[in-house]
Amino acid sequence: MKKKILSAALGLVMILSSVLTGCGGSGTKESPEQQTASSAEKQTDGTVQNTENSGAATHLKWAVWDISLITYWNDLADAYMEKNPDVEIELVDFGSTDYSNVLATELSGSGTDFDIVTIKDTPSYATLVEKNVLDSLDSYIEKDGVDLAKFNGVTDQILVNDSLYMLPFRSDIWVIFYNKDVFDAKGLDYPSNDMTFEEYDALARAIADDSFGSEVYGSHYHTWNSAVQLFGILDGKHSVLDKNYDFMIPYYNMVLAQEDDGICMKYPDIKTEGLHYSAAFTSGNIAMMNMGSWFVTTLINNLKSGEFDASLCGNWGIAKYPHAEGIDAGTTLGAVTGLSVVSESQKKDAAWDFIKWVSSEEGALILAASGNFPAISNDEITAAIASIDGFPQDEQSREALGTVTVYLEAPYGKDLSAINPILGTYHEMIMQRECTVEEGIKMMNEETSKIE
Repeated sequence: MKKKILSAALGLVMILSSVLTGCGGSGTKESPEQQTASSAEKQTDGTVQNTENSGAATHLKWAVWDISLITYWNDLADAYMEKNPDVEIELVDFGSTDYSNVLATELSGSGTDFDIVTIKDTPSYATLVEKNVLDSLDSYIEKDGVDLAKFNGVTDQILVNDSLYMLPFRSDIWVIFYNKDVFDAKGLDYPSNDMTFEEYDALARAIADDSFGSEVYGSHYHTWNSAVQLFGILDGKHSVLDKNYDFMIPYYNMVLAQEDDGICMKYPDIKTEGLHYSAAFTSGNIAMMNMGSWFVTTLINNLKSGEFDASLCGNWGIAKYPHAEGIDAGTTLGAVTGLSVVSESQKKDAAWDFIKWVSSEEGALILAASGNFPAISNDEITAAIASIDGFPQDEQSREALGTVTVYLEAPYGKDLSAINPILGTYHEMIMQRECTVEEGIKMMNEETSKIE
């Protein structure tokens, strides 16, 4: 097996495609997972990576992003080809910045030669399904007996007319990151893996300290609307597609009350400073922060490199997400990355076999070995993540990796692209105190109800 980097003019093609498509995006804000997937916040140079098997009978072309930054693309391709020496997988890097638009343009034209595409987020998934450029996976799933239950309810949330057009292989979940040193200094117990929102709020208040020069914030909320609004979907009764968002009111009230009482930083200050959540947590005076599991890898790598000061944030842990009263611990939010078969592919069976393998336990272990979170989980996969050098060694942090139900931040829905900007606009107005919570929610309800 050998690899070579083929020089290509793909970067120019990508730029031209972006210009031609103009503002053809959904207008939605990228999810946290997708913002981090472009980690290092750079774009690749548009190269094509061709991973070859000498004499391979089947050549599969796979669309990805940021090959130079995300190691698991090649890890997965190499491992599959080692098991299947008659298959050659070519990885084509569209970069992360405009990946979904460039991919949609590529597949919308006639004669595409892609066989497998990576789906970055739900809005782009909806766009590609509506363009009829992806194949339904239902017959493949039924033929091979793929157990969808192992995806913790995620696949039910991306059904299109009761059919599945992508299979998830990565799923970042939301957890509570906490600074053990802050809790130790106060003599308080760490956050547990079974906290109601009332218990979470009480703990944040118990540990906060507004003494000048030694301020400690009990909690921290990044500026994304998902960091506040999506507390409300954890009861399994609501989603961002509802068009009535009264269920968000208690959570806005909780966060704004914490701001008023000095328990957390104020949204306007965070926004004005452009404070990144990683800079906030690693400053050493944040006790708890709700954030996605992608931050695990960031913490580990940047502590090793010295970019983060270990004396301020090196003693950290994670706990399961808080939950509503009566809801099981381990219920959390998630964002998935999936793989799809291209409708025009001439090698659909081979493409499906690769997708099925990547989304299996074997593919999940390869993903976990690089510190990333697979869409499925079991004891072996959890152990692989927990064994990564730099991951907290306490049992509670390990247990926090387990989930019961994962609710997608953005489930499939035809109105999702229109709804997301409305929720973002009024979230900012509420958090900037430009309107009351009730006024902001009322405007969300009114604006989304106009969408047909």
